[in-house]
Amino acid sequence: MTANKTSTVETQMLIRKPVGLVFQAFIDPEITTNFWFTKSSGILEPAKTIIWNWEMYGVSTNVLVKEIIQNKKIVTEWGNPATKVDYEFIPLTKDSTYVIIKNYGFKEKGDKLIQIIKDSTGGFTTVLDGLKAYLEHNIKLNLVGDKFPKEISQHRK
Repeated sequence: MTANKTSTVETQMLIRKPVGLVFQAFIDPEITTNFWFTKSSGILEPAKTIIWNWEMYGVSTNVLVKEIIQNKKIVTEWGNPATKVDYEFIPLTKDSTYVIIKNYGFKEKGDKLIQIIKDSTGGFTTVLDGLKAYLEHNIKLNLVGDKFPKEISQHRK
């Protein structure tokens, strides 16, 4: 089965902070754990595989760092089956950065592809929303943890 090269999820958000700080928020798990995953095996570095954990869900994933261009771009590959995720950072002013996340390389087709695209779009939108709240207002909204609370799964059985 070949990868679907035309299907790309793209989410974006203006973050009113300097590009260096916004970029570092994705590289350094000491920052990232405040708005996304709960634990990481290390800082993102080129050609390194990192493990990200979402302890509240008992889920983890291996993240292969393909490329890092300081304050401009991070290219990763992760998931099962693996897809690429690019994080682009565009400084608009000295105190504002436009972040674009692109997820592509899906192997699924039909209804499965539609579901994956919906989940990816929602997930990365939530990440950017949490990033904005944390960096701009120092608020930990716990968006990722609250998206699927364990109590809701009990109601859906």
